[in-house]
Amino acid sequence: MTASAASGARVDHLVTSGTFSLDGGTWDVDNNVWIVGDDSEAIVIDAAHDAAAIEAALGGRTLRAVVCTHAHNDHIDAAPALADATGAPILLHPDDLPLWKQTHPDRAPDGELTDGATLDVGGITLTVLHTPGHAPGAVCLYAPALSTVFTGDTLFQGGPGATGRSFSHFPTIIDSIRDRLLALPPETAVRTGHGDPTTIGAEAPHLEEWIQRGH
Repeated sequence: MTASAASGARVDHLVTSGTFSLDGGTWDVDNNVWIVGDDSEAIVIDAAHDAAAIEAALGGRTLRAVVCTHAHNDHIDAAPALADATGAPILLHPDDLPLWKQTHPDRAPDGELTDGATLDVGGITLTVLHTPGHAPGAVCLYAPALSTVFTGDTLFQGGPGATGRSFSHFPTIIDSIRDRLLALPPETAVRTGHGDPTTIGAEAPHLEEWIQRGH
């Protein structure tokens, strides 16, 4: 799956498999890992499960950052190993540090993601959108040059991310989706933390349905 910009930037995609653990339960999961950049440099969005596979997918490109959409273990379990192998910093919104420490108590992230901050790679800019609800420090990354938003577990094909576990809150995720994501152009591709992509235009008509379903 590839989206390209005039700059030569593109989106590469791989799926890695492992487990998600929280609140005493563990589940098998497949995670989307997104690599955004050009032929010389890239960032990784959500280093899930398999640092070696992600490093191989980089193909020798310089890794500028390991960006965490949130700190559930299935999205960050391979982040320290990938950072150590490449020298890239790990970036996380500080509101998710309590979750991060559950998985990596002895390794802190290297930098903070803040709402409105920008990341430049491969000639394009990604803007950080703080979208709490699934997790307090959940973020999405909007790349208008690629007509793409990377939503982690905030928005999926068919609705919001789960809010039934610790650190999550359904009204907050609805506010995040309504105010931050559905305001994007309808043709914007939504590249998610799990499962198939969608578009803002495909999901926007269902907001009220999600609200009713979530009550």
